[in-house]
Amino acid sequence: MKTISTTKSHGGIQGVYSHHSTACDCEMTFAVFVPPQATQGPCPVLWYLSGLTCTHANVMEKGEYRRMAAELGIVIVCPDTSPRGKAIPDEPDNWQFGKGAGFYLDATEEPFDKNYRMYSYIVDELPALIAQNFPADMERQGIFGHSMGGHGALTIALRNPQRFASCSAFAPIVQPSTADWSVPAYERYLGEDRDSWRPYDACALVEDGARFSGFLIDQGKSDPFLDNGLRPWLFEEICRKTGVPLSLNMHEGYDHSYFFISSFMEVHLNWHAERMMAKQ
Repeated sequence: MKTISTTKSHGGIQGVYSHHSTACDCEMTFAVFVPPQATQGPCPVLWYLSGLTCTHANVMEKGEYRRMAAELGIVIVCPDTSPRGKAIPDEPDNWQFGKGAGFYLDATEEPFDKNYRMYSYIVDELPALIAQNFPADMERQGIFGHSMGGHGALTIALRNPQRFASCSAFAPIVQPSTADWSVPAYERYLGEDRDSWRPYDACALVEDGARFSGFLIDQGKSDPFLDNGLRPWLFEEICRKTGVPLSLNMHEGYDHSYFFISSFMEVHLNWHAERMMAKQ
């Protein structure tokens, strides 16, 4: 692991790091905020997954999480959204596919299957690196994200319910297997057999029996992607039918930007802290 930068903030340390990923077969960059409480012992870990076109830097620079994370004593891990590098297959003119659009899945179709393995990277490889190098209490973890990252948070929590004490999302893609901006990517990453898409679709996972202790979703009513890409009411309906606890909050006037995310970041951090701290 290489240290790119470290900066003191709110008594803690905001760092940016890189390492060679075996899962993605390339150099990957990620950010970690370590709160001041970590000098006294390991702290709970909250993963933030970013959306389409983003890197680790978007939330680090615009998410406004450090003050509250320092107050609550939470380590915040911000991975990248896809593999990177000149040798990585890409479609530069398509912001919904390739670099910046890994969709937190393990691709099975060539040539993407070699590098686009973000599910394995987030679930297996990066947690092991965090555990080895940071004062992180890996027995108390939560996960959240925005848009494509909200999709990633929901699906990863549903598939790993024993690992995570909490899961929330800002404007998540709740049913990517039918959304306009994700179906073409799924076809190219996973092939035409739509049964193979279900492990990477929150609505399908709940339909197929996956369960989680409860979700928090915040969504802006003025989000331009609301009706064609996000559609949180689909997840609300399947959660209602199956008894999965969900708090869905629709906010008048808010859009898809980090102005929206930063407005409700403290709500989410407090929500996660309550659940992570309660986990024995």
